[in-house]
Amino acid sequence: MKMTGAQIVCESLVKEGVEVIFGILGGVLLPLYDTLPQYPQLRHILVRHEQGAAHAAEGYARATGKVGVCIATSGPGATNLVTGIADAYLDSTPMVAITGQVVRSLIGKDAFQEIDITGITLPITKHNYLVLETDSLAKTIKEAFYLARTGRTGPVLIDLPKDVQTDKAESNYPEKLVLPGYKPTLKGHPTQVKKAAKLINEAQKPVILAGQGITISGAYDELKQMAETAQIPVVTTLLGISCFPDSHILSYGWLGMHGMTYANLSISNADLIVAIGMRFDDRATGRVSGFAPNAKIIHIDLDPAEIGKNVRVDVPIVGDAKTVLKALNKLITKTEHIEWLEQIDDWRREYPSTQIRESEGILPQYVVRKIYEVTGGDAIIVTGVGQHQMWVAQHYWFDKPNSLITSGGLGTMGFELPAALGAKVGCPDRVVWSIAGDGGFQMTMQELGTIAQEKAAVKIAIMNNGFLGMVRQWQEMFYDKRYVATTLSCPDFVKIAEAYCIPGTTVRSKEEVVPAIEQAMNEPGPFVINFMVEPEENVYPMVPPGASLSEIVEEPKKGVKVWPQRNTP
Repeated sequence: MKMTGAQIVCESLVKEGVEVIFGILGGVLLPLYDTLPQYPQLRHILVRHEQGAAHAAEGYARATGKVGVCIATSGPGATNLVTGIADAYLDSTPMVAITGQVVRSLIGKDAFQEIDITGITLPITKHNYLVLETDSLAKTIKEAFYLARTGRTGPVLIDLPKDVQTDKAESNYPEKLVLPGYKPTLKGHPTQVKKAAKLINEAQKPVILAGQGITISGAYDELKQMAETAQIPVVTTLLGISCFPDSHILSYGWLGMHGMTYANLSISNADLIVAIGMRFDDRATGRVSGFAPNAKIIHIDLDPAEIGKNVRVDVPIVGDAKTVLKALNKLITKTEHIEWLEQIDDWRREYPSTQIRESEGILPQYVVRKIYEVTGGDAIIVTGVGQHQMWVAQHYWFDKPNSLITSGGLGTMGFELPAALGAKVGCPDRVVWSIAGDGGFQMTMQELGTIAQEKAAVKIAIMNNGFLGMVRQWQEMFYDKRYVATTLSCPDFVKIAEAYCIPGTTVRSKEEVVPAIEQAMNEPGPFVINFMVEPEENVYPMVPPGASLSEIVEEPKKGVKVWPQRNTP
């Protein structure tokens, strides 16, 4: 039976298990949107800006493990997706972006709202398609979802000319795909696995460095088995946070520029690093020449391009984290590293890193810790980028798998609000908090309209310090406190929320912090809290730019410390 291209698109999305689409329509997408009501199983969420659609699809994908779907019209609609697509690419988020395009006869003629979106997104997608034949639509969509969800997951773009949507063709959705040039390696090479096991069994000061690959592959149990069998301390990357329980006795925080001092020291003094599903980016390694100078490195990653790209590797293993760890765990013997663990515990006592000092004003890290206490750690936390992101990573303790969603590689301000919407849509029974800075919040706060329209019960905490905080911190520390273009005027966020019929409150004292969080938790719908925090609070510890992880700087002493560290002996 012949169908229109728009019907083929909808039929194909249903067959791929798509339930939610985040998007904004435009003229060249009218045929597709006119067809959507025929498919009530496809829920369309109308966002307020296309960047919000992409980030919402990311949040949905990250929270559920499914492929997120976003859609935008041609020209500016398509280019507004670019930031979200790039964010998904760098953080390996499975996503399919569908863009409208002018009719085929006008392509290349600078028609109204025409743009070469496949050319623009070529460097930031796993693959992209300009569909020129309606009868190739079904196969293209099948391929796009397969590429997005397999191998190193990531975004794929499909560009749809208007007349491809209206033309008719046979619906020939393929049951199987044949992609000869695309064969991700899932199993690690047996010889390399044996070499890795030998190094692990012989190591005296090993450290597991776990990244987001653990979460993507669902290798939580395999990671825990390896750590417990060989008694190896576990350090994570920023995106790896929540792949290993923070309360576990072998959990030693996360490494990098604002990671825990004891985590950085453990890496710097280890004789073996077992890196799993991470890419050794510069914020994690510090100065590469000083990274783990005494250690042999085992690197397990699905993407062969990442192995050896940034740091030397002694035993490379290309493969899926879960599959490789299952094979590796069969060869690992029970061992103990009592002296090594005691040494790291000594560093943790000497450099507490994440304890919070007393203060008269509201410290952002105090707010984060109180959100943790009120939620009991049972929430999905979504952040943007900057100081608030670092404070969340340091002071909210993550025991539940995949409970931190944040923008890592691209570092996208404004990611948090729409991504939290996507996470809540994907996990309606979970508590979802969006924690934002006042700068990033203003970049995508129009998505409050989407949250209100969808009645999505996202809880929103804004750390309002009147600055672009992280850049201001660098200006203070490295540019003699010359604050150029970082002082930020803000609207009344509570009034903005109320304009969208979302309740909220402004918190100006420490005594109000917990009641406000409890009020948000008791509210059946969304709620906004505007926390007026200390304006020039800095994030510590910190590895200065160009320094090695061992040269990390602790917070200058300013007062009495409160709250014990997690797991401190």
